[in-house]
Amino acid sequence: LYTSGRYRFTYKKKDGYDTTSVRHNGDVHSLRLETGLFGRLDEGEWRAKAYLYRSERGYPGAFVREEPGKFKHEDRQWDTDVMAQGTLRKTFGQYTLLANAKYAYDYLHYLSDPRLDVTTMYVNNHYHQQEGYLSTAHQLSLGDDWRVALASDVQYNSLTADLYAFAYPTRLTLLTAAAADYSHGGLKAQASLLHTYVHDWTKAKDGQAPEKSEWTPTLIASYKPLSQHDLSLRGFYKRSFRMPTFNDLYYTFIGNKYLRPEYTTQYDLGVVYTKAFQHGALRRMEVQADGYLNYVDDKIIAMPTSNQFQWTMVNLGHVRIRGIDLALETQWLLGAVTASTRLTYTYQKAQDLTDPSDSYYGGQIPYIPWHSGSAIVTLGWRGWELNYSFIYTGERYDASANIRENYIRPWYTSDLTLSRPFSLRGHSLRLTAEVSNIFDQQYEVVRSYPMPGAHAKVKIEYTL
Repeated sequence: LYTSGRYRFTYKKKDGYDTTSVRHNGDVHSLRLETGLFGRLDEGEWRAKAYLYRSERGYPGAFVREEPGKFKHEDRQWDTDVMAQGTLRKTFGQYTLLANAKYAYDYLHYLSDPRLDVTTMYVNNHYHQQEGYLSTAHQLSLGDDWRVALASDVQYNSLTADLYAFAYPTRLTLLTAAAADYSHGGLKAQASLLHTYVHDWTKAKDGQAPEKSEWTPTLIASYKPLSQHDLSLRGFYKRSFRMPTFNDLYYTFIGNKYLRPEYTTQYDLGVVYTKAFQHGALRRMEVQADGYLNYVDDKIIAMPTSNQFQWTMVNLGHVRIRGIDLALETQWLLGAVTASTRLTYTYQKAQDLTDPSDSYYGGQIPYIPWHSGSAIVTLGWRGWELNYSFIYTGERYDASANIRENYIRPWYTSDLTLSRPFSLRGHSLRLTAEVSNIFDQQYEVVRSYPMPGAHAKVKIEYTL
């Protein structure tokens, strides 16, 4: 993949004028190679995969600093990621074994040169991260209704870098889960209990995050009360624990060794109704509605800084999230034309309830909109497929202080894709043309980082 990353955008200067400029240093060069092997066993299967990714890219700066011709934003990043993994599944009567293994190596080089960009200091960092992962899962069927499972995972990570006084962390993670599921008639239920143990070591004295040992349960249930209608009631309770990643804790300028783990308690109640039609243009319809309530202690969020590499990781002491998810899917048959639609809407009130004495207590947390949604329409005709996608993100704030200075306007985009498969010498060839942001909307996902306007892409996919 290659893109110059150059695109025009418009912005307004306070007490000044509207102007048009061009984003620079947003180029991306990347190469991805993957290969996979698959095999069958008696009552089982095995799979293996290898992956290589290499890229070079620039970091376009925040245009809030822009004065025409003054700043160039020449920060660069190089990545090399290598991964190999394998899976084995084998059934012995009522017992099934699943085993997984993975090794990954990630290299990152970041360069910021003040000789090219006077707004930055000199940074030339090289990071090397390795990960080893082993997992086994055991499932036993106890008749037609009951199944029980036990799984254990071991993960080892290490991170090195050529930085002064770097922590050189290593991490051991042990995961053990016991689960059971029950299915009878219209009732399905599942319960699980997960134990997570995390221990970090660093070469720097007292540089590691504290070790953690946590138990987290999950309960999931669904019920179909009417045998003649495809109506399901569903709900779940989940307690989860998220340990900060290596990036969160130890990357220079980004990491924060004092970052606390995130604890979440989730409640969800929902309903799903599906109906199929034998006659008429409408052939299938599915409606989903869910209401949820989440309590999050020490929520981990990433706050952008002066460029896209150097983010700041912080905890929000207590966050309450209340929301509604709605979805409507339909399938149509109009003569030789097939059509499908999917409409979604989310309302989410995510409040920072950390300090009742704070003047901004109860404000919406950064970058979470109250309203968001999407619409996807797909048309098919004689092998041709046309897809239209609309995405909407409502008003937000870039800080817990929901004041005018932190307000971010809503944005929306429309994308169009046209594709068709062909047969070439007994193999499959698919041609795809994509036009993104077809109405050339000017918008920002992160404040002061304007996104591309209308742009196109052509893809050729050949299957041997």
